[in-house]
Amino acid sequence: MRVARLALATAASIAAWPLAASAQDLKIPLYAADAHVGVTSCGGSTCHGAVEPFKGSNVLQNEFVTWQREDKHSRAYAVLMNDRSKRIARNLGLEAAHTAKLCLDCHSDNVAQDMRGRQFQLSDGVGCESCHGGARRWLGTHVAGATHDENVKAGLYPTDDPVLRAKLCVSCHFGVASDTKFVTHKIMGAGHPRMPFELDTFTTIQPAHYVVDDDYRKRKKSPSGVQVWAIGQAMQMAAILESVLDGSRNRQGVFPELVAFDCHACHHQMSQEIDLRWQGRRGVGLPPGYPRFNDANLVMMRVIANRIDPELGRRLAARTTDLHKAVAGGFDSYQSKARDLLVAVNDMARRAAAHGFSKDDMQAVLTGLLDEGKAGELFDYAAAEQAVMALGSIISAMKTAGAIDAAQLEKLNAQLERCYAATADDELFRPGDFAAAIEGFRGLVR
Repeated sequence: MRVARLALATAASIAAWPLAASAQDLKIPLYAADAHVGVTSCGGSTCHGAVEPFKGSNVLQNEFVTWQREDKHSRAYAVLMNDRSKRIARNLGLEAAHTAKLCLDCHSDNVAQDMRGRQFQLSDGVGCESCHGGARRWLGTHVAGATHDENVKAGLYPTDDPVLRAKLCVSCHFGVASDTKFVTHKIMGAGHPRMPFELDTFTTIQPAHYVVDDDYRKRKKSPSGVQVWAIGQAMQMAAILESVLDGSRNRQGVFPELVAFDCHACHHQMSQEIDLRWQGRRGVGLPPGYPRFNDANLVMMRVIANRIDPELGRRLAARTTDLHKAVAGGFDSYQSKARDLLVAVNDMARRAAAHGFSKDDMQAVLTGLLDEGKAGELFDYAAAEQAVMALGSIISAMKTAGAIDAAQLEKLNAQLERCYAATADDELFRPGDFAAAIEGFRGLVR
């Protein structure tokens, strides 16, 4: 929970994502057709490599320096050289982490050899073109002063679009784009850390290399944090369900791919009475002993849907329960229910992308989260973790929208600190402590 503490059939799943028709087939930069010229092409002192922001410029122009000095993405390749990465590589039978495609596809800008320009260096890690797209076609127009739309038409990846940003981020932070970009249970068993993610929180804690001001809003999309959060929840769950339905990566012998299940349903201490904490959940319906599908994103989505489309909320809830119960049945039933749920998830993604989220919506969603906590649906650590990040996003968006005053904001943030403390360590997580912390918001919401 340290991340939050700082605040941020298969083909059908891809086709059904809520992309505009022109972006339906847009590939993330790793798989697009444009060559990558290297981060130094962006790092000139008169381009994006200034030490300090330029006065009078509509962009900061110190973006390269911010990335190099402050952004962990710039050190993603170097991480592959540390002792933990070496151990993971040995456990997986790899020659080395820094040469294995399995690792490089997320820890670097690992485009094909014939797509690398003269100044390209794999050791630059996750650089400019990893997110903004290979610059072969758009660099010239960009330097010449083209508009954002013109650059996008020339191949710039539109990260300002929250749906496409989610598609890009989730490709590594869960692994929807390829079976090589997928942190499986096997990889985690070899030592890879757990991969929590929430789009708005992670956007917020990303070292900012842009300012959302009036000029930015004229040129690019600037959705509210609540909308980004809602879209991210749906897109991540679509990625998880797509992996469940992908025959090339959804089985480990007699087991399903367990990375889609709740880690803490199995991985917790069993020797002390305080840790024998199984309890039934209304939205699951399984008896003790069954691994729980990780439905943290689904709980968040249900809260959102209950506000913007109650019928969709009921459908999500019913299909979530059906998927949970299918775990106790056969594998074919599990996949069938996952396919049914994916349809509802994609509907949710489209609705979230089209919904503006008013002040009243934000208030209702916040209240909905509290109701889920009171009903015991945030009992699992993964759901509590997502709920804390959600609370941070909603409170921030309410502040921006003028929905709360300074005094109320101070009280909400103080209560948020209690929630952060209750989820600070997954191994020490106590559901009762978290339930009390989140219920403490009740009197502050009006």
